[in-house]
Amino acid sequence: MTRIVLARGIAAALLAGTVLSALPAAAETVLRRGNGGEPQTLDQAHISIDIEGFVVRDLFEGLTVYDNKGEVIPGVAESWTLSDDGTVYTFKLRENAKWSDGSPVVADDFVFAWRRLLDPKEAAEYATILYPVKNAEAINTGKAAVDTLGVKAVAPKTLEVTLERPTPYFLQLATHYAALPVNPANVQKFGAEFTKPGNMVSNGAFKLTEYVANDHITAVKNPEYWDAASVKIDKVIYNPSEDMAATERMFEAGELDVVYQFQADQLDFLKGKLGEDQIKVAPNLATYYYVFDTRKPPFDDVRVRQALSMAVDRDFLSEKIFTNSYLPSYAFVPPGMEGYTPAEADFASMDQLDREDKAKELLKEAGFGEGGKPLKVDIRYNTSENHKKVATAVADMWKAIGVEVTMQNLDVKSHYAYLQEGGAFDVARAGWSADYADPENFLNLLVSSNTAFNYGHWKNDEFDALMKKSYEIRDPAERMKVMAEAEAIYAREQPTTPFLNNGSLWLVNRKVKGFENNAVNEHLTKYLSVE
Repeated sequence: MTRIVLARGIAAALLAGTVLSALPAAAETVLRRGNGGEPQTLDQAHISIDIEGFVVRDLFEGLTVYDNKGEVIPGVAESWTLSDDGTVYTFKLRENAKWSDGSPVVADDFVFAWRRLLDPKEAAEYATILYPVKNAEAINTGKAAVDTLGVKAVAPKTLEVTLERPTPYFLQLATHYAALPVNPANVQKFGAEFTKPGNMVSNGAFKLTEYVANDHITAVKNPEYWDAASVKIDKVIYNPSEDMAATERMFEAGELDVVYQFQADQLDFLKGKLGEDQIKVAPNLATYYYVFDTRKPPFDDVRVRQALSMAVDRDFLSEKIFTNSYLPSYAFVPPGMEGYTPAEADFASMDQLDREDKAKELLKEAGFGEGGKPLKVDIRYNTSENHKKVATAVADMWKAIGVEVTMQNLDVKSHYAYLQEGGAFDVARAGWSADYADPENFLNLLVSSNTAFNYGHWKNDEFDALMKKSYEIRDPAERMKVMAEAEAIYAREQPTTPFLNNGSLWLVNRKVKGFENNAVNEHLTKYLSVE
């Protein structure tokens, strides 16, 4: 009987194998993303720009996440409670949340990651994002021990976070890449090498499999992800090219499915060529600006900074270079923050010709131009057709008031690394997108102690004092008023010169579903599908 059963079983297996081999293999669904640049790193403690965030947020998941409409929703945390005084969050982690090695994601993983981020020895560029957590700033500035951080594991799946003060936008902070967890054993085993393929253990919808610098990054669906059943993409390949013309051609040829950034002055042409349904443009809570190195003359002279700022024709940049997809700006904080009115530079109401005349007067007072020394300015920008066109236009505008201008560019990775490491410059391009919808997210970039993102190292004691005061105010309206007073100082001093409020520019193949325009410019691959 056994032999018969075995024979029948073998026959059945052979038959099944024949049938299976006759069936076509299930096709792998691949999404090819034009990422817009090469990441400096995939270590969440050291990333600071969107092109890094696009990759890392696919690999790791925080307590909360942005959905495809830009709304904050539960991530690893399935729920949370907030104490009556608004200072203690208790997060309940998902029972089925796992790392890609199959081990559970536990509260201690967040404790480890956040302590690591704030440890001064780590020198994490974005540590300030967690300053609302109790003792975070004191720890990060070396005034308190790391284990005094206001975060603890109450139980394996229960995380308690104590804040310095009520922080209405804390759940937005929890979405940030700096607040993502890391696997303690993974980091302890590999150190800085934990981000390499084969080493990295992640808890997001995808896991890293390949990283060829300046060529591509590949991640595949993570079967251990708690919501893996909803993920429709099997593999995502990120292309790091900054050459917009090239990525536009690759999109047109079907070699890329999603492309971040395109030549903005080609907007109408691309709509006609590709169809409006494949062009995604949305306003962002973001500012496009140039920053002056205030550590050295003549950029330590407010008259020089004001002159250069007011000579820039924002309307021209908006209309001619960005086809009105970016809008003129005279304030550092973009519009759209609830309860806040940005403080604009006083020359905002002047006619552009009058601004140029006033700019020449200011330069003359500072000893430059007619009867004085020539003012020489070198503009640094990161490689991009849009940034090159802006720099060229601004150079022409500054030449019109007697300034001698040179330009230089670096890839985005090197450009921001240079600024964050304190490299000297004259004028540098930068941009900032809101991590959370609060003016503090922008004004904090100008605080003198923020050495990572206050690229020009501007220092104003009155501004610093007002920002410090704003952290101690509980009344929302009063808090906004104090921050507006701080921004008014900035507007007079012009340590940076805001040009535009950004829009997000994407090319999205019509076969890609689930992509939604949103103000935070977040587009996790887990929400996308290819039909």
